[in-house]
Order: sequence, then structure tokens, then C-alpha cells
Amino acid sequence: MFMARQTDLTEKSGMKFSIREKRKAAGLTQEDMAERLEISTSLYNGLETGKRRMNETYLDGISKVLHIPVSDLIIEERPTIAIAGKVGAGAQVPLFDAYEKGDGPQVECPRDLSPHGIVAVEVEGDSMEPVYSGGDLLFYSRVSHDGVPAEALGRRCVCEDANGMGWVKVVRAGREAGTFDLHSFNDTSPTMYGVRLKWAAPVRLHWPADMAKKV
Repeated sequence: MFMARQTDLTEKSGMKFSIREKRKAAGLTQEDMAERLEISTSLYNGLETGKRRMNETYLDGISKVLHIPVSDLIIEERPTIAIAGKVGAGAQVPLFDAYEKGDGPQVECPRDLSPHGIVAVEVEGDSMEPVYSGGDLLFYSRVSHDGVPAEALGRRCVCEDANGMGWVKVVRAGREAGTFDLHSFNDTSPTMYGVRLKWAAPVRLHWPADMAKKV
């Protein structure tokens, strides 16, 4: 008889599992699983649907039956980041604060980034081709609320000008103190000279639209 003897994973950690999908992929029925685990079909059904408490012994047994590691059965819930708005690079007017703060669509936080202090914006239009395409997400963090830090110079940045417009440009120091030249990624959008910026923040990560996991 298959004995439950270890920590209640569902109660202790709030873990969720993808058992049904993996079972069906293996071509097994709930009855097949219950028989191999030596438990009742009703108990197995409860484990698969989350109505019965999962523990380490059950999880280990299920992984052995399906011939997959335990980690493949666990659904990892990643923290999310709100998309603050949209940005452009070309002649069209960009829509920077398209959403109320925190009310925009949520996107799964990339594994390489901490969700703390990170902001995501969505590329609008095709004016940044071939570097960035419409629907791509750019992640950045602002060192300070206002100003252009030295680390932003010469890098691709998300920035906001004095008129409240948001852009993605390569930021370089302008000829006059307090101004900046904003360089585009292609020849279709001319360089913007002598722009006064409220702030600029280097792009830390670029996610193509088909990789963005909106939730």
C-alpha cells in the first residue's frame, strides 16, 4: 500500500502541480496512476485536482510512475511586474503613461531580474526596427526619480523628456549643459538634438513579444 508519510506540500508552501498534463502526455488514465501508486482512484483524483493534500511521498511516487523529475511536476509561480505604459522612437507621438500606476497588464518577472524596482514598458510601432519590434518589452530600473545618471550616457535608455513624452534612444551628452542628444537605432528616425530630459534609465533586459508572458 502506498503510504503518505511526509510534509504536506500544498499546505506548507501553496505549491501547485501540473500532474494532469504530464499524465495525459504519458497516455495514462487516472485509474492507471492509482493502480501503480497503490491508492484509490478517488484519492488520486483528489491529488491531481488539488482537492486532496499533496505530500513528498505522493509527489515522488507520481514522478517515478511518469518517469520525470519531481521538478517537472511543480508549477513555479514567478512574481509579476506591471507594464507602466508604451514607448516609441519615431515621429509618432509615444504613449508613455498609458496605464494608471500599477493598473497595467502584468508580465512574469524574468528569471535574471529581481521584481523590486524594475519597470516594464511596451514598444509601440515599428520605428525601432530591427533592434526592437512592436509589442516587445523593455525592462529598466531608475537609480533616482529624476535626472540622468552617468551610466546612462552612451547606452540604450528609456527616457522621458521635459514634455512628458517617453522614448527609447541612445542617450549622449548635448552641446549645452543640461541637454542631451537622443540617437535612434536606424536611419528612419533622425537624431533629436539638445533635448532636456526629466530622467533616463538604461535598458536592462529586452524581451521579444513572443517571449513576454503576460498574466
